[in-house]
Amino acid sequence: MRGYLVAGNWKMNGSFDANRALVAGIVGGAPADVDVQLLVCPPFPYISSVGKLIEGSPVQLGAQNVSEHSSGAFTGETAGSMLRDVGCDFVIVGHSERRAIMGETSSIVADKFKAALSAGLKPILCVGETLEQRESGQTKAVIDEQLTAVLDAVGIDGFEDAVIAYEPVWAIGTGVTASPEQAQEVHRHIRELLESRDAGVAEKIKILYGGSVKGDNAAGLFSNPDIDGGLIGGASLKSDDFLAIAEAATSLC
Repeated sequence: MRGYLVAGNWKMNGSFDANRALVAGIVGGAPADVDVQLLVCPPFPYISSVGKLIEGSPVQLGAQNVSEHSSGAFTGETAGSMLRDVGCDFVIVGHSERRAIMGETSSIVADKFKAALSAGLKPILCVGETLEQRESGQTKAVIDEQLTAVLDAVGIDGFEDAVIAYEPVWAIGTGVTASPEQAQEVHRHIRELLESRDAGVAEKIKILYGGSVKGDNAAGLFSNPDIDGGLIGGASLKSDDFLAIAEAATSLC
């Protein structure tokens, strides 16, 4: 069994006081089931302090981005080795907001994925289509392009200790969620693409769903055979909401 991963992407939200309250709630209600992992990804200024708050708990620490460079004159960037140094286990790469707003191409995302692996981080690779792409029947082609760029850069072995997150752009922060059937179809397609390279890696890897996941729709999504948890945005900013999603995963174990 792959188990579940419920990861919170806090995006550009938080403060020392708010983070203390949020983490206290999450740690206090974290499920004891070892098949359900919890992960929080705070903004860069708070990674170290949040790491101290979760120390000794089952909650894991991640970052929202990483530089494709290992060091040098790259003002404002953060190397993977630095993230490891402050206690990160995971890092999100290729989130749709960075692709769309920051202009990150699939080639850049592949380089960041490679850099994360080199630093000993577990990359969470985000892939997903816009509403226009879905309505024009391009969903699978978009997923294939985004995923193949990374596969070609690191090989299938690079996914041995990675995570993939399918995030339909049209469902992020909109309140609209892909139906369990829509999500499962894309998750199955992702796993089949990996299977064409290595069936063992494809079976082992966790594929998360992201896009307006809440406590009341999580179980319906996570009960599908190829959906292994969620990359959570807005609902990760309130401990009760985040834990309700974790509880939905626990109920399926």
